[in-house]
Amino acid sequence: MKIVVAIDSFKGSLSSRAAAAAIREGAITAYPDAEVYTSPLADGGEGTAEAVTEALGGKKVLATVTGPLGKPVTAAYGYVAESKTAVMEMAAAAGITLVSSAERDPLRATTYGVGEMIHHALDKGARRFIMGIGGSATNDGGAGMLSALGFSLLDEEGAPIPMGAAGLARLHTVSTEGAHPALREATFLIACDVENPLCGPTGASAVYGPQKGADTETVARLDGLLTAFAEKTCAILPHADPNLPGSGAAGGLGFALRSYLNATLRSGVELVLEATRLEEAIRDADLVITGEGRLDGQSVMGKAPIGVAKLAKRFCKPVVAFCGCVGNGATACNDHGIDAYFPILQAPCTLAEAMDELRAYRALRATAEQAVRLFAIRGV
Repeated sequence: MKIVVAIDSFKGSLSSRAAAAAIREGAITAYPDAEVYTSPLADGGEGTAEAVTEALGGKKVLATVTGPLGKPVTAAYGYVAESKTAVMEMAAAAGITLVSSAERDPLRATTYGVGEMIHHALDKGARRFIMGIGGSATNDGGAGMLSALGFSLLDEEGAPIPMGAAGLARLHTVSTEGAHPALREATFLIACDVENPLCGPTGASAVYGPQKGADTETVARLDGLLTAFAEKTCAILPHADPNLPGSGAAGGLGFALRSYLNATLRSGVELVLEATRLEEAIRDADLVITGEGRLDGQSVMGKAPIGVAKLAKRFCKPVVAFCGCVGNGATACNDHGIDAYFPILQAPCTLAEAMDELRAYRALRATAEQAVRLFAIRGV
């Protein structure tokens, strides 16, 4: 029996790799002769770079870059030398987790470090980029990233505008001259699961600004700044379109990536599944196992386990999912390719106890063993 395991992390408890290892142990205990293939999994958010880098056989690279509020941070990304591929998460350089709740300020936060991270990879030889853009602290339309890559965003006196969305108020001219020359050879695949335009009532500022620290007045100001930036961009890049779905992702970073770097925005799950070549492993599998920390009605909205299940159903494979807990509406997962799901908790416990890494590992291993025993008995 061949078992394919592609499970997302149990956030705060088990990484994708650790969860897969627990399932593998349980499966082998139940069926010693089983062939267990494990593949890292993510949905384009946290853990995407690690999952794809591992699947492609790459190595972790560290770069010191400018953090969202201007202080240096150490950002990690993956690099696959053979294919000249860099695998990144913008949050490594400009993520909201790098900023305390009290310090959140989308007028100040910058994507400059994201550009420095790309610059670092370009100098290393990267010409293909895979990037997740979830979890940003920023709302600068990607202006900081562009500045770090050599694009000219200048004020009336010809000086570079300050970092952060507030700097856009001084923007007078935009030019692609001076951009890193290697960008002409580079391609960018962006994991993006939001469809917000850049501006307006469903744009970056209105929808995501408040969680980044913006009040009603600041949201309006941010939206105006991004509107003006889009107008200047469209004046020099006719293909730019702030209304395209995803342009508002990561505080407008989606717009800058698409307009200035000719990036392609893709579903995060689909991009990861394609990059990890999971389809090839599933073709001859007898059982597919997936899951994540929580399954509920929202899981069917682009979450990684559903992506795995849909892929498995192309080949009519049975799919089992494990999770830390089950929320309202989880039965919708049964209509989207997951044949059965199982929470792993073995006994009543506190949240802290449930999140304990060793306890979660043992619980997942035990649950996997029992589920695989059923399939072993059936002779699948």
